[in-house]
Amino acid sequence: MSRIKYYYDPKTCKYERYTKSKWDVLLGLLGFLSLSSLLAVGILLVFSYYFDSPKELLLKKENEELKLYYEMMDTEVTRLNDMMADLKDRDDNLYRVIFESEPIPSSIREAGYGGSDRFRDIKEKGLQQEDLIVGVMENVGKLKKQMYVQSLSYDELAEKALNKEEYWASIPAIQPVHNEDLKRLASGFGMRLHPILKVRKMHAGVDFSAPKGTPIYATGDGKVIQVKTEFGGYGKSVVIDHGFGFQTRYGHMNEFKVKRGQTVKRGDLIGTVGNTGSSTAPHVHYEVIKDGRRINPVNYFFKDLEPSEFDKILELASRENQSLS
Repeated sequence: MSRIKYYYDPKTCKYERYTKSKWDVLLGLLGFLSLSSLLAVGILLVFSYYFDSPKELLLKKENEELKLYYEMMDTEVTRLNDMMADLKDRDDNLYRVIFESEPIPSSIREAGYGGSDRFRDIKEKGLQQEDLIVGVMENVGKLKKQMYVQSLSYDELAEKALNKEEYWASIPAIQPVHNEDLKRLASGFGMRLHPILKVRKMHAGVDFSAPKGTPIYATGDGKVIQVKTEFGGYGKSVVIDHGFGFQTRYGHMNEFKVKRGQTVKRGDLIGTVGNTGSSTAPHVHYEVIKDGRRINPVNYFFKDLEPSEFDKILELASRENQSLS
């Protein structure tokens, strides 16, 4: 029960009972409500500062999960980059070596992905995890670029694989004359004593001594591009283009068995041994030319020789004797 309040009325010189007017009641109520509201707002601000709402807790949990997923993606992209590096290494140092293809330059493999403006839209949003998101997207973009380059490389190698049968048929892989006892190789590739000038000169082929009229065979599939007769030099000679950068020359022949433009297979008769041109005895001078450069033919005598026979041929070809032409 509320107390009864009195006040002294100087006019009547008596204590009169105090009664609140409606205005006083209204002001008191408004003051109470205002104070309560201010107190409530203060409590809410303090509570929201130190404690998260259920919605904020849910969003924070979702953000933490997204951050975790992005970090996992970044880890996976790093692993994929390692795998791609292994594929690139095998491609350059194994597959492309087998198919005699030049390695893909690193400037092409590691080409930049996009520019500084590629992720401008993301950066303008001011995301809290901007560096992580942009970093993952840049790595994924680079990986996609490298995968595209690698796929083009495999397409090229696949085409070469389809042509590999033709390649092995075309490569000059046998000796130009029958040499079962391995005694016909008279002079090898390299510096040799010239039979006429009697000085050491580069001998850019190998000489097979054989009786005049001995058959000479094409050492690989190809097309005859030259049938030539000259008084000095190679004398009567034939040049065959085998494709894939290979050509072979057969010099000092006695007679031709082919014509210019004719297609030949490995083992086809193309002429006979002679003693024409700058020759001192019946023999065939045989050269292998790869990409315009004359190389040692002995390295390609693997089709008709056993390993022990090949070793013997290498030993005979390495002797520094006098060439026959």
